[in-house]
Amino acid sequence: MLDDHALVQALNSTPVADGRSRDLWRDDREVDRWAREHGGLGGDGERRWLRTARDALQAVAAGAPAEPRLRRVLAGVRKVPRPGVSGIEWHLEVPPERRLAVELVLAWADVEERMPGRLRPCENPECRLFLVDRSRANTARWCSMKTCGNRLKARRHQARTRETPRPE
Repeated sequence: MLDDHALVQALNSTPVADGRSRDLWRDDREVDRWAREHGGLGGDGERRWLRTARDALQAVAAGAPAEPRLRRVLAGVRKVPRPGVSGIEWHLEVPPERRLAVELVLAWADVEERMPGRLRPCENPECRLFLVDRSRANTARWCSMKTCGNRLKARRHQARTRETPRPE
């Protein structure tokens, strides 16, 4: 099963660089590389489902309703309990080309259940990345303090400096 790190990697596969949005998963080799790193096989069907799941999850993580967007990915999927060595093991019944996309949705659901409200988009309006806030106070606002956080703080400081009248 995928974890929250794999989820964030997938969500963050459409970064903004130099003011332009890029889709790293537009390149089939890049999607296949990510899929193989996470137990997938690659191939047309798996790529299509991964892109569909990623796009739906980006919208949901940004505040869109989950049900209509995730319905297609999860249609007909079953999670079946089976006795195993250490108790009950859950087995996913899903076509092979859709398995990784479904696991991506389940990783999102797990984060939402274990850490409600902690998966969110970066507060930099020019950024398209997501973060899982692991801070105790749940106050993380940016995907990276080094990039987005510093840029926005510097902009706010410059704006305040311009607005503050200078003594004559």
